[in-house]
Amino acid sequence: MSLTWRKAAAAFVGISLAVGSLAACSSTRDTGTPATTGGETAAATDTLIGIAMPTKSLERWNRDGAHLVELLTAEGFKTSLQYADNKTDQQITQLQNMINDGAKILVIAAIDGTTLGPVLQTAADAGIKVIAYDRLINKTPNVDYYATFDNYGVGKAQGEYIEKALGLKDGKGPFNLEPFAGSPDDNNAKFFFAGAWDILLPYVESGKLVVPSGKSPKSNDEWATIGIQGWTTDAAQAEMENRLNSFYADKKVDVVLSPNDSLALGIAQALSSTYKVGTDWPILTGQDADKANVLNIIAGKQSMTVWKDTRALGDQTAKMIDQIVKGTKVDVNDTETYNNGVKVVPTYLLDPEVVTKDNIQTALVDSGFYKAADLGL
Repeated sequence: MSLTWRKAAAAFVGISLAVGSLAACSSTRDTGTPATTGGETAAATDTLIGIAMPTKSLERWNRDGAHLVELLTAEGFKTSLQYADNKTDQQITQLQNMINDGAKILVIAAIDGTTLGPVLQTAADAGIKVIAYDRLINKTPNVDYYATFDNYGVGKAQGEYIEKALGLKDGKGPFNLEPFAGSPDDNNAKFFFAGAWDILLPYVESGKLVVPSGKSPKSNDEWATIGIQGWTTDAAQAEMENRLNSFYADKKVDVVLSPNDSLALGIAQALSSTYKVGTDWPILTGQDADKANVLNIIAGKQSMTVWKDTRALGDQTAKMIDQIVKGTKVDVNDTETYNNGVKVVPTYLLDPEVVTKDNIQTALVDSGFYKAADLGL
């Protein structure tokens, strides 16, 4: 982690999520250091960074937006932070407004990674650089960098957790599995599913894992057939309730593959009508370490979550912004994996971490991501 993050982390942990809920944020501070952007020399105080986030409805995006603003304003940049309520048209309008306001760099967590081509062409024509933030922007040459976690690794960690927890490598089974996938319009969702399914599909094919609902993709390419649009908790709950009512009159769910925490919340709610913690509660995966889900892990209603320390992602993104503005080499560590259909986007990947009840204290509390009191510890 950079010195910038270490300075900002303590302040960030305590800031209200209300910061993230602002429609727009701006701040200036004279650093007195010239910077190069688009061939022109400018001080950081003259550089506007547009930050487009998808929604306020998920805890993690509030954290991400607030943290980026904290880091960038500390370095003297102006920022415009916008949330689009998961509406693509609204995000496009917000991006156009940032362009009109003179943004030099756009940081975009896309709602739909396939619809931003025209507005990003406008950005490119204006000499604006674009960083795709945690979600790859597809079908356009006008995305310069991508900062994200190892999304395939997230799914792989979920699959390996299930494999170990059930003893599948030791030949145990069969077990009843219900798999879920993320939003079909989110490019990351296919990587999450592929990472998990590469581990689990061989056990489905051998009969050690059985999917009574029949909602079992034959390959990674079919992941969207079980996707939950918009990653919504309510839709995941409704889908799980439907599967329970339709396919489990005389069966028990042993494990549910949930790609993230918002889906896991809904799934856990659906399971609570049939199963009891401590007796027959199924294994349930997740991702993001949202507070409600960490509390569910403590309560035994969720087995694990894959934690992506979004402070580290914000730190890396801020570093990339600083490198772009100064005209120095931008750090990337993957130039092969992320093809958006037009180009391979230079990418910086960060490593996620599995969190269970056993390491909540060391991973989430000792790191300052949560206070012990927040989790009742």
